[in-house]
Amino acid sequence: MKKYTVEFIGTFFLVLGIVVAVAKAGALAPLAIGSILMVMVYAGGPISGAHYNPAVTIAAWLRGVCEVKDIPGYIIAQLIGASLAALIANFMLGTEPGSGLEVDLWSAMLAEFLGTFALVFVILNVATSKKSEGNSYFGLAIGFTVTGLAFTLGGISGGAFNPAVAIGVSVAGLFSWANLWIYLTASIIAGVLAAYVYKFVDSEE
Repeated sequence: MKKYTVEFIGTFFLVLGIVVAVAKAGALAPLAIGSILMVMVYAGGPISGAHYNPAVTIAAWLRGVCEVKDIPGYIIAQLIGASLAALIANFMLGTEPGSGLEVDLWSAMLAEFLGTFALVFVILNVATSKKSEGNSYFGLAIGFTVTGLAFTLGGISGGAFNPAVAIGVSVAGLFSWANLWIYLTASIIAGVLAAYVYKFVDSEE
């Protein structure tokens, strides 16, 4: 239960930060979002692994660092945290859910696939590899990955790179529910592929 609690907290503050930053931080929103993720990764990493992302949870299981029995609990905690954060963010901002971001189907799907692949690949390398075991930069690397991806790909797809985030910002009205399948499909496939690519390039383990 401690691991699931941490996954709830981390995902909650990630999505809360996203919704409020998009509304209030303007062009600097990616820096705010990446910073929140970074500190939450440092806070939760020793307890749950700090996934905060169903695609990461699935990839970690394929990598062999997450037990299959933990997958439902992790994902449920992430989805509840994301949804609750969206509702609270909208309440604080005094906004009602809108119709959501309009995106080009294939461009958004490709952006989400590439962004999620990059994020999961970085996470597996800096947070699970024996070659980087004990490093102190894992949270910084993960946070800056999201910052960079948000700056470069966010304008194309909205920059979720995370099924829980996609659901949370849909609850907040930033994404269209009709497009949710794009984010779920692209990120899960990318997470699975990143896990297998990681296992190939770090096969010495």
